[in-house]
Amino acid sequence: MVLNSGSTTNRDAVSDEPTLGSMNAVVVIPAYRPGPMLVQLVRELAASSDYRRIVVVDDGSGLELPRLLNNIATVTVIRHAVNLGKGAALKTGFNYVLCEYSDSVGVVTADADGQHAVADIRKVVQRLIDEPESVVIGARQFADNARVPWRSRFGNQLTIGAVRLLVGQKLSDTQTGLRGLPLSFLPHLMRIPSAGYEFELDMLIACRHHDYHVVEEPIEAIYIEGNASSHFNPLLDSARIYFVLLRYGFISLLTAAIDNLAFLLMFAALHSIGQAQIAGRVVAVLFNYFAARRAVFLSREQHSSTFPRYLLLVVGSGLVSYGLIQFLLAHTSLTVFAAKLSAEATLFIANFAIQRDFVFRKRKQEDSSGIAPPEP
Repeated sequence: MVLNSGSTTNRDAVSDEPTLGSMNAVVVIPAYRPGPMLVQLVRELAASSDYRRIVVVDDGSGLELPRLLNNIATVTVIRHAVNLGKGAALKTGFNYVLCEYSDSVGVVTADADGQHAVADIRKVVQRLIDEPESVVIGARQFADNARVPWRSRFGNQLTIGAVRLLVGQKLSDTQTGLRGLPLSFLPHLMRIPSAGYEFELDMLIACRHHDYHVVEEPIEAIYIEGNASSHFNPLLDSARIYFVLLRYGFISLLTAAIDNLAFLLMFAALHSIGQAQIAGRVVAVLFNYFAARRAVFLSREQHSSTFPRYLLLVVGSGLVSYGLIQFLLAHTSLTVFAAKLSAEATLFIANFAIQRDFVFRKRKQEDSSGIAPPEP
């Protein structure tokens, strides 16, 4: 994924600048066939002594982009031979920063289509410097801008509720590309497998898992010519993003199918709700654990840490479910199977929240190095 740099940088000329140490951030801009707004943005950033570390990742645009930026000092252009996606371009930039600028406070990502003013980038940089252990989201103010394109306003509103469930925090802007990321967070982000626009949503899930607090910094919502230069496909790319939100539900449905099938078979054979409940849980537990761990919560912790907590949840949830089934059978006319489905549906959100906040959530003090552990 990470290709060699077709660099237009002059790092030696600026290596003695005092602003280039741990009190500043690297600006990373992923770009795919950008318009003239990118050159204008980079020139404005480079003209400021505060931004001497700018990395533009050319995601398969061709030879034109490096030529346009060739005369701008302090800018590094890293090229992908082919278009790999926004997430892949961001991870290429993160890798470069970790290798070359490991003394920085972190990275501030910005889009290449002119949506982010230099003043707003400066605000996010300063917020990251002030709160170096937090992820800073540049939250666009949609309510104050009637010119926001419908696809941007609708897409953001559609994901707010689902993202609140996924990350346990209400965010007013879930799709902004202006973000401040602590340096210690970058290795974890590079291990996320997604490569397209959905990577930015997976990034928010990773914030929760690795215990990085998310803060919002209000920024202006800028759309030039209805955001015509954006390469975001409202149908295809939205489907990829929302698939991230549906992963837990899909896995839960498969788990429920396995659980209920085992429950029915055991209940038909033994006529015991308790034994059937245990059988269903045992059969479904391994599938759900591995699927939720990797596909939903992006956890790479050792099994010795997560599996005992998961088993504790399974036992506790099973006991509560058993109690609910008995209650429903005693006070309603539901059949055993209908009572079980009702009990499991009642516990659905609670089980998700417990997995999110207890089973698969990693405290940063468990890994103070900031380097993501190898795959167990």
